[in-house]
Amino acid sequence: MPQAESEFSAGGVVVRDGRCVVIVPTRRAADGSKVLALPKGHPDDGESPEQAALREVREEAGVTCVVRQPLGEVRYWYQRGGRRIAKVVAFFLLDYVDGDPADHDHEVEDARWVPLEQAAETLTYDGEREMATKALSILRASE
Repeated sequence: MPQAESEFSAGGVVVRDGRCVVIVPTRRAADGSKVLALPKGHPDDGESPEQAALREVREEAGVTCVVRQPLGEVRYWYQRGGRRIAKVVAFFLLDYVDGDPADHDHEVEDARWVPLEQAAETLTYDGEREMATKALSILRASE
């Protein structure tokens, strides 16, 4: 049996005044539906997970941030071209510095601020809803 391939990405829950940035990527879900997601992507050569998360958030969500703390990892499997891929995404809690979600790149159809509580309920994927929920708990604990 062929060994499964693996992929690593990094992303962030960007927070500002009780809200976070969500994106609608141009790439659809397997069933063709739109996806509501957190910004994330693969590290470039030599990038740390934190650096990759900050760069991807800038590219996909149009905002500049600083890392507050790690949130955890989301692990899942998906199929591509008949191959099983084991995916790990490291997420970080990110504090907004500046920028506008309208300044996103071509891979994103829409980027916008939503209440963090809403993101924790409406993000498409379970693991990303879990990361938004963790971010919410951390923010509430620090109030």
